[in-house]
Amino acid sequence: MKVVLFCGGQGLRLREFSEAVPKPMVPIGTRPILWHNMRYFAHFGHRDFVLCLGYKAEVIKEYFLRYDETLSNDFVLEGPARSVNLLSSDLDDWRITFASTGLNTNIGQRLVAVKKFVADEPLFLANYGDNLTDAPLDALIRDFEQRTEVAAFLSVRPTYTFHIVKSESDGVVTDIEHVYDSDIRINGGFFILRPQVFDYIREGEELVEEPFRRLIEAHQLVAYRYDGFWAPMDTLKDKHSLEALEAAGRPPWAVWQRNGTD
Repeated sequence: MKVVLFCGGQGLRLREFSEAVPKPMVPIGTRPILWHNMRYFAHFGHRDFVLCLGYKAEVIKEYFLRYDETLSNDFVLEGPARSVNLLSSDLDDWRITFASTGLNTNIGQRLVAVKKFVADEPLFLANYGDNLTDAPLDALIRDFEQRTEVAAFLSVRPTYTFHIVKSESDGVVTDIEHVYDSDIRINGGFFILRPQVFDYIREGEELVEEPFRRLIEAHQLVAYRYDGFWAPMDTLKDKHSLEALEAAGRPPWAVWQRNGTD
């Protein structure tokens, strides 16, 4: 199953890094968050990627063109020829399409720009390229395959700390509660889509604005509620939190490490 990854954003809230690299290339440990995201999909058998490129596309291209397996995998160096025998490999069976989708294009139009790569697929996956989860992707796909709706997305709880305030028209507060105690959920950025989704997108539109409203009106949009691990990398604080989990070993999104067999 093909995986569309939106990699064209500038990541203005991560300006410390985004002036040099596109947001999906901001590192967590020794690898960019884009790699962690792709590795998650590859674990479930989805290794045919379509990268929607924009801002500093050359950085992403060069990373994969010059990818050195020895920098991130164990290997044996032996013999006078100093031959390298990798003990594991990351992307030897990955297929990656690099597609230019515009510098300032929104997500909906980036998706339209790569329509030709997924139009013949019964289903395809999509992701923002800068968030991580340990959601059971295989189970979600199996469920969606049995349904008839056009689109689905992961529905998660916000990771940020804030309070929700309810008040009367005169300003008198009637209730205040922590977001974690509420039932508020947000779009987690992991999508399962049928090609019919393109019928709902008009020129210039963002994916989750007008198109999703049309899908809702047609009862064609599914939200999979998930309360396990999910985290974005929108700010420097997010980056530090993810790096701390990576440094501790076996980060929660690294589902490929859990059984030690992948």
